[in-house]
Amino acid sequence: MSLEITKVTARIGARVSGVDITRPLASEEVAAIREALNVHKALVFDAGDLDDAGQQAFARHFGDITTAHPTVPAVEGAPNVLPVDSERGRANHWHTDVTFVLNPPQATSLRSITVPPYGGETLIADTAGAYRDLPEPLRRLADTLWAEHTNDYDYAVPDEAIDEEKEAQRAEFTSITYRTAHPVVRVHPLTGERGLFIGGFAQRIVGLSAGESRKVLDLLQAYVTRPENVLRWRWSPNQLVLFDNRITQHYAIDNYDGLPRRLNRVTVAGDIPVGIEGKESYSIEGDASHYTPVTSVAA
Repeated sequence: MSLEITKVTARIGARVSGVDITRPLASEEVAAIREALNVHKALVFDAGDLDDAGQQAFARHFGDITTAHPTVPAVEGAPNVLPVDSERGRANHWHTDVTFVLNPPQATSLRSITVPPYGGETLIADTAGAYRDLPEPLRRLADTLWAEHTNDYDYAVPDEAIDEEKEAQRAEFTSITYRTAHPVVRVHPLTGERGLFIGGFAQRIVGLSAGESRKVLDLLQAYVTRPENVLRWRWSPNQLVLFDNRITQHYAIDNYDGLPRRLNRVTVAGDIPVGIEGKESYSIEGDASHYTPVTSVAA
């Protein structure tokens, strides 16, 4: 096996070479990629002529895949592929994918289709590094907290300047309301690392008012987005980034003057998050069984 892992930053991110992800992978290659994902949180591959079917086949090496999204339409003819298209909205807000459902995806793959000539980077943050950076009093507080996540807040459509098209996008995104309570500190089921499981869909700390919740969440989020914890990836054509959705957040920078930017997303179904006391997340509103199966922990 000629697979090589090259770190991109000290805390998060690595490039993977010596493997052709357009073909079926050997079991030892899958195991090596999974181990690299556990260590580096985000991996970058050259995707060559990978198409939608190939991206789905690659993602399936790591578990069952979800449909594209609980409420947003998929690529035509590919129900498991979500178009991340600048013309349909911009995810320029820190978030972990689909945390408003009971079992968010364990991993996300993004494949570059159309890359602007400048800008359009994706930021990916290491939430385990953020947790380790917390001063001990804040860490003890975070360990006890639970947060309610909901899609009723649309990270892709800001409140200001809502025109008719954006209002329709918001209505589509929130066509089914989801609310789920997750531990603020999630234990990674494979590595045992603790990470801050918050992001843009976390709107309220259980037991606190909206105002109090926002202050606490902002304080913790500031540790997630410290530059030392962030990989800033400048896309090239025909690349694929795979990141661990259980212990990262990400942000698509809107810095490309409205030029075309398109990625295709395929996500791997995940397990139910667990806090440090072993308690699982619980659903408050919304059934996502049409979107994702609940999986056991994948090795």
